[in-house]
Amino acid sequence: MARVLICDPVADDALNVIRQAGHEVVVKTGMDQDTLVETIPGFDAMVVRSATKVRVPVLDQARDSLKLVVRGGVGVDSIDVDHAEKLGIAVKNTPAASSVAVAELALAHMLACCRGVTGADHAMKEGRWEKKAYSKGKELFQSTLGLIGFGRIAKETARRAQAFGMNIVFHDPYATEDPSIAAKKVDLETLCKQADFISLHVPHNDETHHILDASKFAMMKQGTVIVNCGRGGTIDEESLLQAIESGTVHSAGLDVFECEPLTGAESPLVKSDKVVASPHVGAGTVGASSRVGAEVASIIVDFFK
Repeated sequence: MARVLICDPVADDALNVIRQAGHEVVVKTGMDQDTLVETIPGFDAMVVRSATKVRVPVLDQARDSLKLVVRGGVGVDSIDVDHAEKLGIAVKNTPAASSVAVAELALAHMLACCRGVTGADHAMKEGRWEKKAYSKGKELFQSTLGLIGFGRIAKETARRAQAFGMNIVFHDPYATEDPSIAAKKVDLETLCKQADFISLHVPHNDETHHILDASKFAMMKQGTVIVNCGRGGTIDEESLLQAIESGTVHSAGLDVFECEPLTGAESPLVKSDKVVASPHVGAGTVGASSRVGAEVASIIVDFFK
């Protein structure tokens, strides 16, 4: 029997599967790092999503018992993977489970940005019929979508973008062109110059930190739309705001930010009427939560067989 610590919400059905396999499940969500360090000793496995960070102090404190860390989601940048591996602790994630949900949100942000959906909605609710102001939208049809990163989520985004008649280019030094998707691999500078819409799908690390900065915004077409449903820290937010104010960037749809949680009261970027903001909810659908939970349960049950 393994003792499993659930640090972030996981679907009840998945927890029941783990229990039925004979394991003890302890649910303790919302812990800060100090509480997590105090709590983790004695557990064989821990499950986290985006909220909980598994850093060196946590891993060191757990080294005598912990065998597995499962990240319910795509990226593992919230886990010090190299240190875990040095301690013999396996790290696994659920890369396929939430890909569709994040891809759909990326498209939702594109549509909201190019048709002024949130602004028009606010005007209507305030009793203003601003037909002329919101009749100058951009179309996805026959525009070019540039994907930074070409992993599972980017490919799901590309498939949906093709249904809108978009042309697709991508930049990813670790990926090749996929015969099932009409997407051309280009360098980052070419992508910035050609794309009408740019969507980021990369982890945040030293290589991708501020991958879109002032120099990249300067290369872009006037009126480019930026979407980030990947990771905060990959865009230089101050430079993005300047590009919006200059008109280089038409608008931006952002689900992730360099500092989270974040509100409009703290961020001029979020307050901009050219920004559609959501609070890191890319995987926040009932379907995705169910798939993530099922994959988490499967990983744990198989690992401890």
